[in-house]
Order: sequence, then structure tokens, then C-alpha cells
Amino acid sequence: MQGVVVNLATGKASVEYDPAQVSLTAMKKAVDEAGYEAVLSTAHLNITGMTCASCVEHVQKAVTDLPGVTKAVVNLATESAKIEYEPSITSLSEIKKAIKDIGYEAAERTEGQEALDREQEARRRDVRRQLINLIVAGTLGTLVMLGMLQPYGFFSGFVPAWLNNKVVLFFLTTPVVFGPGRQFFINSWNGLRRGLTDMNLLYATGIGAAYAIAVLNTFWPDAGFGGKEATFYEAAALLTAFIILGRYLEAVTRGRTSQAIRRLMKLQPKRARVLRDGQEVEIPAEEVQIDDLLSVRPGEVIAVDGVVQDGYSSVDQSMITGESIPVEKKAGDEVIGGTINKTGAFKFRATRVGKDTALAQIIKLVEDAQTTKAPIQKIADRVAGHFILGVHILALLTFLFWFFVGFGLWFTPESTLVLTPYHLTAVGAFGFALLVSVTVLVISCPCALGLATPSAIMAGSGKGAEYGILFKGADAMEGTARLDAVIFDKTGTLTKGEPSVTDVLAAGKLTQNEVLQLAAVAEKNSEHPLGEAIVRGARERGLEPEDALSFNAIPGHGVEARLNGRAILLGNRKLMAERKVTFDSLLSEAERLENEGKTAMF
Repeated sequence: MQGVVVNLATGKASVEYDPAQVSLTAMKKAVDEAGYEAVLSTAHLNITGMTCASCVEHVQKAVTDLPGVTKAVVNLATESAKIEYEPSITSLSEIKKAIKDIGYEAAERTEGQEALDREQEARRRDVRRQLINLIVAGTLGTLVMLGMLQPYGFFSGFVPAWLNNKVVLFFLTTPVVFGPGRQFFINSWNGLRRGLTDMNLLYATGIGAAYAIAVLNTFWPDAGFGGKEATFYEAAALLTAFIILGRYLEAVTRGRTSQAIRRLMKLQPKRARVLRDGQEVEIPAEEVQIDDLLSVRPGEVIAVDGVVQDGYSSVDQSMITGESIPVEKKAGDEVIGGTINKTGAFKFRATRVGKDTALAQIIKLVEDAQTTKAPIQKIADRVAGHFILGVHILALLTFLFWFFVGFGLWFTPESTLVLTPYHLTAVGAFGFALLVSVTVLVISCPCALGLATPSAIMAGSGKGAEYGILFKGADAMEGTARLDAVIFDKTGTLTKGEPSVTDVLAAGKLTQNEVLQLAAVAEKNSEHPLGEAIVRGARERGLEPEDALSFNAIPGHGVEARLNGRAILLGNRKLMAERKVTFDSLLSEAERLENEGKTAMF
């Protein structure tokens, strides 16, 4: 360290240091350990071109090797990266250039519905491209397989003999290898010229070896590579088709990653009614400013977070709190953007708008959870990232062993390939050794290792958000596997989502059915969920409520109605106390029911 200047007013520190002696990460850790927090810039990037866990390892290494970067988390399933860095040391453009230099594309991640739409369109294009590749490779690969099987069994009865011609098979296989399979060779070359290896190299080596030997043995059968019988065109064609199938399924899986966020986005209101110069003006919700006065009518979605200034209503906040009963709102109460106004109209002043609203913070929480890595994923990425070179070495050793030792000691002339007509004697030592080594290359691809965990995180966080369960990160989600007890913090949250009548208590000469029917008469014209539950409960018991002669809703208290000369009063304890109605004989029972999490109506 050469010098440190800390400015209390700005909360910033200027440090002169030797990068060879100390890293930015070490300095940040020292500040954190001293009891303060060193805040760095965070960048969210979309990364395209990643196909496997080793790609993730390459991007992370390229970014974290930059001097101003302290942390990089790259997610294969979402094709995104979250990077902590110091802009005065390394700029965002330098980070994107480092990613581009190793063969991938990086762009800043935008927010909101527009960003999701662009992402969905990019996913759709990728799915369409891989589907076309799959159709081409699958169709031609099937023809090649039928051609190779033509001389054998019942295939000779319906497959024409010309399809077994090696030159015909060459012309059928070549479009597969250099059409749909071209992406593997291009990506492998882009990686190799920068000193990187990835899953594409395994594919290119396996497909290329099978195709090259087939071509050599078709046009130069005496070149010493197994002879005319060692033409594994079907291996090259079908291997390409199966890998493309995997790519297509991956593309479809990734295309679903934003669905949880998209569902949450749909909860955000699109329009807001703002009071400007005494007039109501309807504007896009994202244009609402702090301290704007907004008007909300019954049935409308509240645009942003705020505080009620005038009016009275009940608001359905179940999407935030899980409470099935709407919450009554009056002047001074807070309202949450995205919740639904049920009965009355009111005006409120905006306190949090845009990305600061509660719903926007929930969306951000889901996005952050989807970009984090579970501890087990870090291990999987580390293994997969160093796996490629080991597989190629193993494949080479396999070839050398079977070519020089194994073929002479253990090979039996009766050996055949499963589900094929080949007797392997004809391919010779070279052809057999090549076949076994290509098999090692193909079956060793750890694609599932790199994609399984992020895909599970995406599915889990998405399904959780759908049911109102939010995870702060992948580590929290992984931790749920070790749970054996769950504690909920209040009564009445675990419900069906709508109230229902559970108990009816009668006093005096009235029966339970008479009490319920009178209550249903009073609530028949009410829009309150408790009133709707009472009417529904009466009808379930075969009691059809009559129409009241008069009806009056008393905000925050209950309702009053008249029927056949009788006055009906229905509501909470406040209403009964104001009207001097006593119910001492039922008070103990009411308290018992309330202690069970039920709402008592009198």
C-alpha cells in the first residue's frame, strides 16, 4: 500500500497500491473486517454463446482475472452474469471486451417488461434454430441408419439397395456434419485459438473422427484405417442428431426461465390515475412520481406504494401478505402497489415508485435468486470446467491401449455392435480402437452436470413464486432439503384463500338457521368478502336470503338492513358498542373462536 485517503463527507476512499502485492478483494475484506462496508459497482450482463459448464468456468475466469473485479457469478441456465467491480480500475466495457475475446457475447441486462420481451424473442429464435437443425439432422440421420442396415434382416425388404451405397451415405451425412453440426466445429475452433476447451470440442472430436474415418475408408479403403467396412456414417449422423436434440431441449428449458418473473410482472399495473391541477389524468404507471396524488376506484389495481390521504376502502393484499381477508384502509394507512382495491374509492400520495415499490423488490428478489449459484453447483462447475482435457487424454489412452494391446488379447471375432449388423472383425484393430475411443468421448460429456442444478433452481424458484414462496438465493433453496420443521409467524395465513362460515351461535329464541338467514339478508348486497362468505354459507345450508327493504354499509364497522319491519344490525364489536347492543352471554364463546384464528361477526 502506497497511500490511502478517506473522505468522510463523500464516504469514499482513494487507495494507491501495487496490484502484484495486494488485490482489490483483499482490501475489500480488510474494510469489511474493520466493521465497515466497501460498496462496489454491480453489473448484470446477458452472456450468449455458452453451452456447457466449462463455458461458465471460462467466462468467470476471464472476468475475475481483471484487476478491478472482485466477484463474478455466471449462470448457464439464465445465460447471465452478476459482476462486482470497481469502475475506476476496470470499466464495464473492458469486462465485456474480456468476455468477447474468449468467444462469447456480452450485453448489459436491461430491466422491465421490454427486457423480458427481448429475452423471450432471443430464446424463441434459439429454439427455432435448434428445431430446424434437429429436423435436418434427424431426417438425414435416419436415412443414413436405414442405409447401413439395408443388407440385413427385414430391412432389405423395404429399404432400396442404392441407399446402402457408401457414396450415397457420404452425400447424406455431409450436410448433417457441416450443417447442424457446424456449430460444434466453429465453437471448438474459437475456444482452441484462445487456449480454451469446452464441451463443443468433445462433440467435434467424436463427430469429426467418425466422419473423417468413414470418408477415408469410402474413397481410399486401402489407406490402413480399417478398410471399406469401417465406414461409420451413421455414428457421425446420429451422434450429431442426438446432440442437437439435447441442445433443442436445453433451449426449450432456458426459454422457460423467465416465466416466474413474467408472471410477477403481470401483477404490475400498467396505468395510473393521477390528480393534476384538480383533474384526473390517466398516465403509464412507470411515469408516476413521488408525492403524486392518485385516485383509485373500486376494483382497480393500486399503481404504486403510498399513503391514503382521503377516503375509505378495503384492499386485497393477499399477493403480498397471504391474508385472505381484505384490509380496511383509511387516511394515514399505507397501500401497496399491485394490490386490488375492493369496495370504496380513495386518494393516496405516492411514496415509492418504479423499482422501489414492494412488488418491484419482490421481482428483483426472484431475479437475484435465479442468478445465484447453489454451493453444489460451484462444485459441479469446477469439476466440469477441468473435465474436457481429462476426457481427451482418457480417449487417447483408450485408443492406444486397444490398438496396441487390447485388440490382440481380448478381442473375439464374434463381437458385434448392439442393434447393428456389424461383425467387428472386418474393421480391424484401428477401426475398433477408434470406435471405442469415440465412445469414450461421447459418453463423457458432462452437459447434465453443468445444466441440472441451474435448471432445478430456475424451476424451483419459478414454481415457488407461483405459489407465493420467495427464496433469497440458491443457497437458501438448497438448504430446504435439510428442513424437518417449518414455523409460521401468525394465525390465519394458511388458509384456502377465501373466508367461509365455520360456526353459528344463537342466543335467545332464534335458531342457528334463523341467525344465519338474517345475516345473509343483511349481507346480500355487500361486496365485502366476509359478507359474501355469509351469503354463500347460508345457500350451502339451503337458506335462500330474501332481499332487504333497505341496506346501508357502515365503513369499518359492518352493515344495517331492514326486512319485514325488523332492523338487522351485523358487524364487529365497535358497531355493537356504538349501538349499545350487549352480548355478554356470547362473549366467552366469541373470544374462544377468535383465539382459534376465526373472525367473529355479531
